[in-house]
Amino acid sequence: MTHVEDELTSQPECWIRAAQEAARYRAVLPAAGERVAIVGCGTSYFMAQAAAALREGAGQGETDAFAASEFPRGRSYDRVIALTRSGTTTEVLDLLGELKGRTRTTALTADPRTPVMAAADDTVVLDYADERSVVQTRFATTALTLLRAHLGLHTDAVVADARTALTAPLPEGLVDCTQFTFLGRGWTVGLANEAGLKMREAALAWTEAYPAMEYRHGPISITTRGTATWMLGEAPAGLAQQVRETGGLWVPGGLDPLAELVRVQRLAVAVAAARGLDPDEPRHLTRSVILARS
Repeated sequence: MTHVEDELTSQPECWIRAAQEAARYRAVLPAAGERVAIVGCGTSYFMAQAAAALREGAGQGETDAFAASEFPRGRSYDRVIALTRSGTTTEVLDLLGELKGRTRTTALTADPRTPVMAAADDTVVLDYADERSVVQTRFATTALTLLRAHLGLHTDAVVADARTALTAPLPEGLVDCTQFTFLGRGWTVGLANEAGLKMREAALAWTEAYPAMEYRHGPISITTRGTATWMLGEAPAGLAQQVRETGGLWVPGGLDPLAELVRVQRLAVAVAAARGLDPDEPRHLTRSVILARS
């Protein structure tokens, strides 16, 4: 078993713990009414997109998501949340340094022995969700679960769906597809983006991700036999039939969308194995992007 396989299968237990600990971190997570930005890089950025949409959709306050390198320095926020598994990512640390003393910051990280502990005003350490694999699975989903629980949006049904996602067979023929498109709506757009990234990182697969209603505006033209379109969340009316009419494989999202992401993680490992790839050692990638100072 690869590290990533071992780590992704532990997600239900990690989510249970994160949900139980959410109240403990209430003081350092956004309060209702605060204007908030959530930042990250790569997978963490896509989790930020999902968390921001969840918070604003729950009526908790205006919430934006940015790649750390694209944070708008001229905007004012009550709190900035930084997601960083390694605690060493250059763009995140640089941003936290700029915000020090003028905007309250909270970092969610997996490693308490890293520079982010001093860079952020407040920290939440999810060390039990840390990973050996370069490819993120459980840390990202555990951080999002903590934020969902903080908003009162996590239930036991999410964990039950995750267990189903780990045991139910993947759709027949899915591993053999040559192209994968992931669709989301609202908070699941971020999950769709992450699903595409997971397939690219672990399996070198050709993947794309879109808001579901945008799929008809051009991207559906690539759908044909040998391609798959996977919906995370509830699909727009008529879209499943349109995809099936192209000859492509339609994968409905019947589970909680975060559990659907677990299914995608399993697919990424399966496709990597079919292609003779090691998902623990993705091409050209490292656990953290640390940029050299000129």
